[in-house]
Amino acid sequence: MAAHHRQNTAGRRKVQVSYVIRDEVEKYNRNGVNALQLDPALNRLFTAGRDSIIRIWSVNQHKQDPYIASMEHHTDWVNDIVLCCNGKTLISASSDTTVKVWNAHKGFCMSTLRTHKDYVKALAYAKDKELVASAGLDRQIFLWDVNTLTALTASNNTVTTSSLSGNKDSIYSLAMNQMGTVIVSGSTEKVLRVWDPRTCAKLMKLKGHTDNVKALLLNRDGTQMELDRSADPPPALWVATTKSSVNKWTLKGIHNFRASGDYDNDCTNPIPPLCTQPDQVIKGGASIIQCHILNDKRHILTKDTNNNVAYWDVLKACKVEDLGKVDFEEEIKKRFKMVYVPNWFSVDLKTGMLTITLDESDCFAAWVSAKDAGFSSPDGSDPKLNLGGLLLQALLEYWPRTHINPMDEEENEINHVNGEQENRVQKGNGYFQVPPHTPVIFGEAGGRTLFRLLCRDSGGETESMLLNETVPQWVIDITVDKNMPKFNKIPFYLQPHSSSGAKTLKKDRLSASDMLQVRKVMEHVYEKIINLDNESQTTSSSNNEKAGEQEKEEDIAVLAEEKIELLCQDQVLDPNMDLRTVKHFIWKSGGDLTLHYRQKST
Repeated sequence: MAAHHRQNTAGRRKVQVSYVIRDEVEKYNRNGVNALQLDPALNRLFTAGRDSIIRIWSVNQHKQDPYIASMEHHTDWVNDIVLCCNGKTLISASSDTTVKVWNAHKGFCMSTLRTHKDYVKALAYAKDKELVASAGLDRQIFLWDVNTLTALTASNNTVTTSSLSGNKDSIYSLAMNQMGTVIVSGSTEKVLRVWDPRTCAKLMKLKGHTDNVKALLLNRDGTQMELDRSADPPPALWVATTKSSVNKWTLKGIHNFRASGDYDNDCTNPIPPLCTQPDQVIKGGASIIQCHILNDKRHILTKDTNNNVAYWDVLKACKVEDLGKVDFEEEIKKRFKMVYVPNWFSVDLKTGMLTITLDESDCFAAWVSAKDAGFSSPDGSDPKLNLGGLLLQALLEYWPRTHINPMDEEENEINHVNGEQENRVQKGNGYFQVPPHTPVIFGEAGGRTLFRLLCRDSGGETESMLLNETVPQWVIDITVDKNMPKFNKIPFYLQPHSSSGAKTLKKDRLSASDMLQVRKVMEHVYEKIINLDNESQTTSSSNNEKAGEQEKEEDIAVLAEEKIELLCQDQVLDPNMDLRTVKHFIWKSGGDLTLHYRQKST
């Protein structure tokens, strides 16, 4: 027996933060559909999507738009669903390693079962006993009493489950008869294992398959692995595939049904299909299948299953532009800029949408200037911004714990109109926001989800409490304590160019921010090296002050560009380029960056 309860944070693996860039309402399946359940009483069809969303559809053909609602709580493929309790409850199994219990009529998640340790691939349901079994890649089968699951509450969230062990490989299929007396599993072991779920006793092992067993069907009394031939055929079949559309095939008036075992292997006389056109289609949407992160490490180009190309902003978590059916590779070339920004996020297309993941190891690697990022500062300055830090602040903008209250810092101002203190709570990062409907996911490295919520819901009492338990310290440092990471430093050497005729300097190793522009190094050369050389060759008088003292800072910048060239690998550098870009695109070799300077020939 095993007990299910909320996991302790002790001993947890490294926690990552992910978010999904998507529309607020995703009406169409954005990827393949793994499972279907029909509620004939309410004329509703439930689809389990690879886009992590369970959708409810009307199968009334007279309805122009069949979409009813989405059930969202999973963070990975939904692999299987079963309707229980006469359609009132739906159980789902997902690659996010959870089994979830839903109110099927109202469309909300009632509880989450975290007993599995790997993808949950299959469910089985015994209608007479209201018993559900779940199984997956962790080789375990767990039995759940549905009535117990539907009685779980926030304060009473512990449930006991029976387990069936003995599988030696990952389980991909599961079947249980209606009476709940036999359960069968199929796996990559290529055998069927049979148990009695009432006693958890192993009954037998059936051999004969030569590959993974991906689907199973049991008759009512559990004596045969096939359809009940005495039963009337269904009037129609709903069929889902790896495509996002779902088709209904009418079987009315068709009487020549044959089971798969009735067919021989003679391919000389092909058998005509029973149906050639679906009677009804629930249209699916396009799935992103290809992406390219642009050099600014902020924008992404994607291509979907309809060959449409789109341009996305990772920082603002939104689509910027639909580009249509353009050449993907040409669009990448067209948008190339010779600028280097370190990688600070990763992208996953598994659900058919853009899922962006931030990891402590590189989340804070990318600094840019506000001007380069297209942001203006109130005081007109050009501060350096950390992309990962700003994004985390935007994702948790609604979490009260991240808000700065000026009262705490004794910075209240008197409102001169009514004489009251003005309490101005500061939220977010002050530069941009992400869409409030953006799903934010905290999960262990390796994929196990700890908590999923919408950005706007982080101000809720329950959500805020769960965030306190879940948000890792590296995120707290940035969002709550406002401790921005340190600038990245880059070591380099500065030497006169061989063509300058100047003697080589003592090789001192310099260090500066990797965002330092080449023009700043040129100014340093002009002011600290060239000018000093000139001054050492001339005699100063009381009436002739040093040239460097007469020049303003702006003049030095202009003079430096007029008189100095900076080179790397004998290539003259653009003054607007920063050191990290020089190292990435021009230096291109190991060891510390070496720059050479020379005076321009007049």
